[in-house]
Amino acid sequence: MKINQAYALSSFIVLLAACGSREKNVTRAAPESESVTVAVTKASVQDLSRNLVLTAEFKPYQEVDVMAKVAGYLKSINVDIGDRVKQGQLIATLEIPEMADEVNAAMAGVQRSEAQVAQAKDEVRRAESGHQIAELSFRRLSDVMKTRPGLVAQQEVDDAQAKDASAEAQVSAAKSSLAAAEQQVCVSKAQLAKVQTLRDYARVTAPFDGIVTKRYADNGSMIQAGTASHSQAMPVVRVSENATLRLILPVPESAVPTVHVGQQVDVRVPTLNRTFPGRVARFENRVELSTRTMNTEVDVRNPGFMLMPGMYAEVDLTLKKANAALSVPVAAVDVEGDNSESGKVMVVTGDNRVEQRAVALGMETPSRIEIRSGLRDGEMVVIGNRTGLHPGETVRPKVTSLVAEK
Repeated sequence: MKINQAYALSSFIVLLAACGSREKNVTRAAPESESVTVAVTKASVQDLSRNLVLTAEFKPYQEVDVMAKVAGYLKSINVDIGDRVKQGQLIATLEIPEMADEVNAAMAGVQRSEAQVAQAKDEVRRAESGHQIAELSFRRLSDVMKTRPGLVAQQEVDDAQAKDASAEAQVSAAKSSLAAAEQQVCVSKAQLAKVQTLRDYARVTAPFDGIVTKRYADNGSMIQAGTASHSQAMPVVRVSENATLRLILPVPESAVPTVHVGQQVDVRVPTLNRTFPGRVARFENRVELSTRTMNTEVDVRNPGFMLMPGMYAEVDLTLKKANAALSVPVAAVDVEGDNSESGKVMVVTGDNRVEQRAVALGMETPSRIEIRSGLRDGEMVVIGNRTGLHPGETVRPKVTSLVAEK
């Protein structure tokens, strides 16, 4: 009986030892089976850019109300809303009955001036002939007096000399009259040209290639001369040039130094769900004090006339760009205080251990940040919450793609 009890006691001790051994084995294996799963992503080389999206409204490249330079009744109008016109194309014709009489009067003035010139030329020839005779008589008498003194009285010689001088003066007067008559011809011709120009203004033409966007008058309407900005003269039509459109962007003061003429931008039109290329063409070179913005104009070509003035567009203005830059998601970096040029990342090494590294930072976009040093292409960095991780800790990495990077 005692032998059986001793055998049972020894068996119980062996069983307890075995259970203890198994508990120790389970305790050692627990850290490996309970390793934390962390989301990681690879550091990669990408082209980074920081953009600013501004909204603006398309405006015509140029737009003008076409006015008449002379008053008259609208005789005919050859275009209507939506018609495309070319520069110099006839838009409308005015009826100005008194203009024909003014042209005839100016032409008659030119003919009268030309007749006066012809008359003045005849007077010059007559005066020159008289001068020649008087000069010849004076010379003959002078010669006789020299060769045969006493044959001719001195009084006769003096009279001949006076007639010669008078004839010479008449020649000068005739030539002056001729010059005045010729100048009067120029004045008359200038008056005729003015009247003819005013008559040509009865033809209203397009100032540039464009589209008629508004029609103000109909046949028979009285059109006043639009010669002053404060006048209430009625235009004939409105013409807009839409082959190229303008976008006037209010660029914030912080982005003003990045704007330059010739800069290429992407123009997205939500109505059409399309993107068009644009170019910064000009800017004001001054910041508005009330809004702290600078008006910047972007030209957008519109060859198919798909874009319409008045449509809204979103302009993607590139403020800064870095090509082939090593970068990681913004969520993977802990920036050190106010210093935006340095930070720390958690790197998962090849043996699945966590390593903390200091990195130098560069340009930052809404989703990624440039790593200038401290990290290599292809290394795994932890994204998301890193509060419970410690350097040297073993983890199970799970490669994750952030939605914001797509």
